[in-house]
Amino acid sequence: MTSPAAQTVAGGASGSGLRGGNLPRTLLTASAPVVWGTTYVVTTELLPPGHPLFAGMLRALPAGLIALAFTRTLPRGSWWGKAAVLGVLNIGLFFPMLFVAAERLPGGVAATLAAAQPLVIALLAVLILRQGLTVWRLAWGLAGMAGVGLVVIGPAAGFDVVGLVAGLAGAASMALGVTLTKRWGRPAEAGPTTFAAWQLTAGGLFLVPLTVLFEGAPPAIDLPAAAGYLWLGLVGGLITFVLWFRGITALPVTSVAVLVLLSPLVAAALGAIVLGQTFGPVQLAGFALALAAIVAGQLPTPSRSH
Repeated sequence: MTSPAAQTVAGGASGSGLRGGNLPRTLLTASAPVVWGTTYVVTTELLPPGHPLFAGMLRALPAGLIALAFTRTLPRGSWWGKAAVLGVLNIGLFFPMLFVAAERLPGGVAATLAAAQPLVIALLAVLILRQGLTVWRLAWGLAGMAGVGLVVIGPAAGFDVVGLVAGLAGAASMALGVTLTKRWGRPAEAGPTTFAAWQLTAGGLFLVPLTVLFEGAPPAIDLPAAAGYLWLGLVGGLITFVLWFRGITALPVTSVAVLVLLSPLVAAALGAIVLGQTFGPVQLAGFALALAAIVAGQLPTPSRSH
């Protein structure tokens, strides 16, 4: 017998994010990477420096525990292992790789590596979801990555092997987590909030020993830092991950994947608005190219593009 969650996943495996009345759901899902794009300015302007793992742990674990207390639903059977795997891939492993890349690479290079997720997901969809690989998806995935690169990579960008490996590993980790989320669906007893709670808690618990080992005692938290942690945990953690995992299980995985390009675009826009950074013609062209890739990712794939 096919569960309701599995039927939802099967129904969303093809088509487009804008087909069949999916526009409102697509917009709600897109709000997650939009909010995630605020992480850079919140971290640099409000949080104490030198504690990225603590920030990641505080972003995930309290939000997960609050949601678990609210829903009062624990995994059953095989979902204990599945929830742990998804939590580590989507949150617990992704965060440290992201932080290592951010520390060892210019922000623009790290953001461009993260923008490789749609390409990785397109390939994983072939291997795990048995979906066809299309020139349309690959071309727009490359275009989106190139657009983000034009926006955020400056002429003085440097490259570090460890940073590059970490950036690609982080993109691959979340790409695999997104694909497995689509593959496994969501159990019938778990709503979107419960599903997010399981993964946030698992990812946060995974980060606790890493935080203690590499960062030691937590930093002093003043009022601006408290506001920053509250924003990252409540809005950037709990609310957005509920919307994100809801979108993954209901929409085509390749349509959801390309939405992650919104995160570096929002970060760059906030850099211009809040930090006074400027955009030239190249950056504006990159913005347009990345936005075109996001829109194209929501459209039906042409029948002859396989």
